[in-house]
Amino acid sequence: MTAPAYLIVQMHITDPEQYRQYMAAAPARVKAYGGEYVVRGGRHETLEGDWQPHRLAVLRFPSYEQAKAFYDSDYAVNVKPLRHGATAYFDMVLVEGVAAPVV
Repeated sequence: MTAPAYLIVQMHITDPEQYRQYMAAAPARVKAYGGEYVVRGGRHETLEGDWQPHRLAVLRFPSYEQAKAFYDSDYAVNVKPLRHGATAYFDMVLVEGVAAPVV
């Protein structure tokens, strides 16, 4: 059983108009690699610790390898540059999830 993988992103958007170009292009690339958005902005609050992200996104992929293939694909050349200059920071981490038995 393959475990899903998650891209967890924290960002601070400083130019919403420019960032809209990235938001329009990224979902098709995510979907092409079997990914889906689980969180894309929305309400959040810090319950413990000092973490104060402005905006969060979580993407789920069928496997670690597919998530890595997405990141290493033409996304880096054709989509990622659309957000340059639109954020004060854009931090992304890839983490392997838990393989849950099919019920």
